[in-house]
Amino acid sequence: MIPYLPDGPMALATVLLVGLFVGSFLNVVIHRLPRMMEREWNEQAAELRGESLPPGERFNLATPRSRCPHCGHQISALENIPILSFLLQRGRCRHCGAGIGLRYPFVELLSGALCVGAALHFGLTEDLLFAMVFIWIMIALAFIDLDTQLLPDSLTLSLLWLGLLANLGGRFASLESAVIGAAAGYMILWSVFWLFKILTGKEGMGYGDFKLLAAIGAWFGWQMLPLTIILSSAVGAAVGIGLIVFARHGRNVPIPFGPYLAAAGLLALFFGDWITAAYLATL
Repeated sequence: MIPYLPDGPMALATVLLVGLFVGSFLNVVIHRLPRMMEREWNEQAAELRGESLPPGERFNLATPRSRCPHCGHQISALENIPILSFLLQRGRCRHCGAGIGLRYPFVELLSGALCVGAALHFGLTEDLLFAMVFIWIMIALAFIDLDTQLLPDSLTLSLLWLGLLANLGGRFASLESAVIGAAAGYMILWSVFWLFKILTGKEGMGYGDFKLLAAIGAWFGWQMLPLTIILSSAVGAAVGIGLIVFARHGRNVPIPFGPYLAAAGLLALFFGDWITAAYLATL
C-alpha cells in the first residue's frame, strides 16, 4: 500500500490528477529537452572552435515560463490546468486567439489514462510508482522521437538504470533476467543496424533505439524482448505502409522507430505476461 493514498475511487481520482498534471509537464519536456540539447551541442562546438557564444536567455525545463508561441503571452496557472483550461479556452490562446495544438491535451489525457490503468493493474503498491515513472518516460521519448528523431540519453539511460534498480528485488523480472535483457536488447538492434548498413550502405536506425530496447529489457527481462520486437515491428510496418499509401510519405524519408518501441514497452507493462502465456498455451 502506498502511504497517504486513500482507498477506492478517491485513490483513482488522485492517480488521475497526478497523471494529468505530470502529463502537462511532459509537454514541456517534449518541447524543451531537444532544444536544450541543441544549445548544449552549439556551446560544445563553439568551445572546440575556440569561440564563445553570446549570452542568451536562460532556458531549461523550469525557465522561462511557458508562453504562447504566437504572441509571447505568458501562460498563467489558471490557463495551465490540464484538459480543463483547453476546454474553457476552446483550444485557443486567451490573449491572441491563436489555436493550441491538440497534442497538449492528448499527452495530458494519455498520461492520466495510462496511470489510472496502472493503478487498476498493479493496485496501490510500490509497483504502481515504478510503473507510472515508466509510463511518463515512455510518453516523453515517443513524442520527442516523433518530432526530432532523437531519443535523449538523459531519458533512455535513466530508464535503463531505473529498471535494473526496480528489479533488485525481482519486481518485474529477476535481476539476472533484467541484466541479460539490457545487454541483449542493446546488442540485438546493434546487430540489426550493422547488418543493414553492410548490406545497403545506409543506417536503418539510431543508437537511441538500441538504448531504448535495452531499457525495456532491463525492466521486463530478456524473455519479453521477442514480444517487444515483434509488436514494435508490426505496428511500425503497418504505420509505415499506411503513410506511404495514404499520406504519400516518401519511401526514403526516415520514420522514427522509438514511438513503436515505446508502444510495445507499454503493452509489455500491462499485457506482456498475458500475451506470452496465451502464446505458449497455443504451442
